[in-house]
Amino acid sequence: MKNITIPLTIPQDILITLNQKEEELREQFQITIAMMLFQQEKLTIGKAVQLSGVDCYEFEKALAKNNVPVVDTSIEEVFADATKLKNS
Repeated sequence: MKNITIPLTIPQDILITLNQKEEELREQFQITIAMMLFQQEKLTIGKAVQLSGVDCYEFEKALAKNNVPVVDTSIEEVFADATKLKNS
């Protein structure tokens, strides 16, 4: 699979303010963008993990830290599924 690079311009004083190295900020951006696209249901969990650049465990930890559910199923949906299974 071929990767592409998307240039992003950030004022240097932002790195100083955040006390981060360029690579650290790039990794943080990549994970944050992957979480955002996953939360918006634009990416599956697998594709979001792929975009994030970390393994599944680390990505799910980032989701939990940011209160983003891995599964967004309501209690009503769970009961509806249980009823369907019971009746089949």
